[in-house]
Amino acid sequence: MRGRLWRCIRVLTSLVILGFFLHENIAAREEQQYNTLLSEKKKMIQQIAQEEISSEITNHLKYFTEMQKSAHVLQHATYTVLVGAALQAKRLLTVGISVQHKNRTYLLDTITSLFQASSEQDLEYMLILVLLSDTDPKWLNQTVANISGLFMPHIESGRLLVVHGLLGGSRAKSRNHTSPCGKLYSRQKTSFALLMNFALNLSEYFLLLGDNVQSTPRFLSDIFWVLEAWNQLPWVILDFSSMAISGKVFHTEDLSRLVSFLLLFPKDISTHLLLSEFRLLLSQNVPIRLNPSIFYRMTSDSEFEDTCFPVEQDKDLGEPDNPTATVFTDMLSLWNTHAPYAYILNGDSFWVLDALKHNYLLVVLDKPQKVIKVAVETGSNENKLNLLKYGQLLLGYSPMDYPKRCAHYNLVGPLVRGQLDQMVFYEEDSVKEISCIKLLVTASHDYPIKITQIKVWTEVEEEEY
Repeated sequence: MRGRLWRCIRVLTSLVILGFFLHENIAAREEQQYNTLLSEKKKMIQQIAQEEISSEITNHLKYFTEMQKSAHVLQHATYTVLVGAALQAKRLLTVGISVQHKNRTYLLDTITSLFQASSEQDLEYMLILVLLSDTDPKWLNQTVANISGLFMPHIESGRLLVVHGLLGGSRAKSRNHTSPCGKLYSRQKTSFALLMNFALNLSEYFLLLGDNVQSTPRFLSDIFWVLEAWNQLPWVILDFSSMAISGKVFHTEDLSRLVSFLLLFPKDISTHLLLSEFRLLLSQNVPIRLNPSIFYRMTSDSEFEDTCFPVEQDKDLGEPDNPTATVFTDMLSLWNTHAPYAYILNGDSFWVLDALKHNYLLVVLDKPQKVIKVAVETGSNENKLNLLKYGQLLLGYSPMDYPKRCAHYNLVGPLVRGQLDQMVFYEEDSVKEISCIKLLVTASHDYPIKITQIKVWTEVEEEEY
């Protein structure tokens, strides 16, 4: 009797399990059919996306393949050290100056400006590299004599190096150009290629300057603090001037590719346009333009130069015009101050107790605006205390109502010694109206923070008549 009971239980159990598997099999087949359709749709979407990505990769590979071919041209380059020692200890920054006009007298003024603007401590981290590419021996001898006479202490201390460079081979031959600018561009690109090629192993960073540039005091200190702030963020070119070419800082490790890229385009394509294309090629989609400019052009002695090498003048945007907005924060306030104090233009400030990583101050604009410049001031001007040392500013779009915030953000940049002052640029075909301004704390602080002011400049809409 007991054995029969166990057999019945086993039969019933088997029937239940069989029914379960039959049900699962039917469900699995239905799910498989659904998954097959879904998979086919996914494959179609992925295929379309992959075709677009492959197209981009193909274009990039094409450029970089051609760039590798162009690099062989530099095998024919020849260099002669005219002033200074070729063997240099690796520095933080090489200031590269390319001289292309033997009839100008601004080179000595440019070098003088750089040395006068630098402290003894700054000079320990900097090498000034001057490249001469003219073949007139009389002019070369006179230039070398002038430099040696004026800057011998800096030459002896290894802070100044002057070299003569020639490309050689077929590239050295004259070319027909369709415009006066084309001739200047071709000569400039060749000179820059020679200059950067020589500078490959001299420093960690490279600053490109023309031979008629005035620098502001302690420019190297300003650059150093920006490099320190951007150290953990991706960038290709940091721009410290409104000039089209001068004042741009590069990673030295990028110079070999940039040299090859410049030599891909020997004719009438402008050098400043190629620098922008190179930045895009390495995925920096917008310029990083630091304010205020620390390099300025002295003057122009060519009727074509102002046309061929445009200077975007530093515009006087006047006072900030912070649009009406609501301000939110998750930081603990001090001394009965409130978050809106950091945004309202009335001289008040917002004090924060021990800001923590990921804390934020969020400004949500009442109406989307075309923001053209932003600035953040923290700490006290008198003693530089209470700075927000670790912070970033982001601009947001696609506003959301609950909670009040934006769905997407783009980085403007990190705070540099507690401050930020940058022009705002937009990617092509991107949203150009901003709804949020977010000050984000990127590391915890164990002291009170003073957020003095967030300033915003917007593009004024032209009235329709």
